[in-house]
Amino acid sequence: MTAPHTAPARVAVLGGTGFIGRVLGARLLAQGAEVLSLARKAPAEPAPGRFVAFDLSNGDPAELTALLDRERIDTVVNAAGGMWGLNDEQMYQANVVLTERLIEAVAAMASPARLVHLGTVHEYGMAPVGTSQRESDPAAPVMEYGKLKLAATEAVVRAVEAGRISGVVLRLGNVVGAGQPGHSLLGVMAAKLDAARATGETAQLSLQPLTALRDFVDLTDTLDAVLLAAADRSAPPVVNVGTGSASTARHLVELLIEESGVPTEITEVPAPDGTGPETEWQQLDVTVARDSLGWTPRRTLREAVRELWTAQSTAPVA
Repeated sequence: MTAPHTAPARVAVLGGTGFIGRVLGARLLAQGAEVLSLARKAPAEPAPGRFVAFDLSNGDPAELTALLDRERIDTVVNAAGGMWGLNDEQMYQANVVLTERLIEAVAAMASPARLVHLGTVHEYGMAPVGTSQRESDPAAPVMEYGKLKLAATEAVVRAVEAGRISGVVLRLGNVVGAGQPGHSLLGVMAAKLDAARATGETAQLSLQPLTALRDFVDLTDTLDAVLLAAADRSAPPVVNVGTGSASTARHLVELLIEESGVPTEITEVPAPDGTGPETEWQQLDVTVARDSLGWTPRRTLREAVRELWTAQSTAPVA
């Protein structure tokens, strides 16, 4: 199902300069919403809507409450957070402290906004091969990032269940699409392919077996789910957003190479000891998203990778 025809009227996007936040803001603008983009610092490329620099991980929730009230915000999307390049304390501030302060800020609004918090499949940890992870399953994250995102999710759920806010956590699969972060596997591969395309050379890619299976989901489908969750206050506190199927990262890299059309030579690199598909499986059950939001994934991984490549290969040279 597609997203609602009428977007929320006045939306604040935390992390509005990031991968998901920036595209979400642009889509909201296109649907006629007023958008307030918030991030720690102003980006080199203008963010959608009106931009305000605000670091909630170190800032006063009361200041954010005042800002949201002045802007008459009716929906807040938390697309902020951090992992890459951060130590454990910085990750804690960027994910847990930020979310706790955001809940406090939203709860104190004169008319509290609807909060849509973007969680992650990494909150679950791994599962036996062939199984699907449901919202009711025990969460046992392995990575520190997953543990911190789970703590943030639990804070949102507690606030919702206590009646302090209207909110929902969308546990996202591995999102793929235009503007893929440069530090991600697909972002790195796309940059290497693009560099080879620009020089007319053969791309040289070194790849581990990449046998881990993950639930990858298209960016556009993800945005559909965000808008549906923002509009439907009857949704349960936690909703999975994925394809409901697992794919290897190697498959996505191969799709990327095909879509680029760039001649490529792949050098196989052995995987680290102790890794294998039996310990590397994640697949989301998306039944709740279908039943509560009317959302199902519509787009293929090839379409997601195609948009990633189109954005990469047409981006201006820095």
